[in-house]
Amino acid sequence: MKSRYEAAKNVFIDSVDIDDYIELDSSVTAYQQLEHSIEKPLKMILLFGKPGTGKSILLNRIQNKLKHNKEIHYFDTPAINEKEFFYKLFKVLTKKDLPSNTEVNFSALVDFCKTLRGKREIIILLDEAQMYGPEMMEKIRLLSDTRAVKFVVSLHKTDDEDLIAKEHFQSRIWEVIELKNATREDQTEYIHKKLLKKNLFEVANSIKEKNMKFIHRFTNGNYRECNKLMFTIFEICEYYDENEPSKVNYAQMSQKIIEMSALKLGYIHV
Repeated sequence: MKSRYEAAKNVFIDSVDIDDYIELDSSVTAYQQLEHSIEKPLKMILLFGKPGTGKSILLNRIQNKLKHNKEIHYFDTPAINEKEFFYKLFKVLTKKDLPSNTEVNFSALVDFCKTLRGKREIIILLDEAQMYGPEMMEKIRLLSDTRAVKFVVSLHKTDDEDLIAKEHFQSRIWEVIELKNATREDQTEYIHKKLLKKNLFEVANSIKEKNMKFIHRFTNGNYRECNKLMFTIFEICEYYDENEPSKVNYAQMSQKIIEMSALKLGYIHV
């Protein structure tokens, strides 16, 4: 018989699939802010936050929600080079494939976008945009100046550098949406909702408030780190459930197992 913890473990496989989206007050606020910003006559919108704060799943969700009434495209993976990026963009803008062995004429592409002004509004969601260099970002800015293409630029925020202060963003971003790590209350709701979504009521109820304090302390409220920790916790629970069930308390999550998981992931050291 399969362990009850196998399903719980699989709930926390890190994913940006829209089916894995968990609605929290903070995520609803961010979604509404982004949707409202897209409705404004803005050229560029900056979505930024530390890795693991939910930027990609937010872009995924907004694309899925708006695709039926807006011309919206999600570039989820950064292009390996400028040629690949503009080939993909050319296809979106012109609705045609570029002939093989042909380079995109950027000036002609800008002129083409100018002809679309007032006729089409294309929204491009650019994920992982920190991978694009200043020269490419300058070209993206020039395309946005045509007012036919609106870019939502998603970037990582790092501890030692505020990306909004980078030279090629200073006067070009018209709206900023920042995603932050979860509060303990939000993280508690996130974990419980993910488990309850799969009808894992007993497992969800076994995670008490004192467990959540530890989980939040180890992960600092980061959703990606939370997924990693919860996956590891249930992986260890699964092992004991199958091999040494006397060591598993089904009614109360073991603090020792949480600490073992944190140790395994390097959150704490012996």
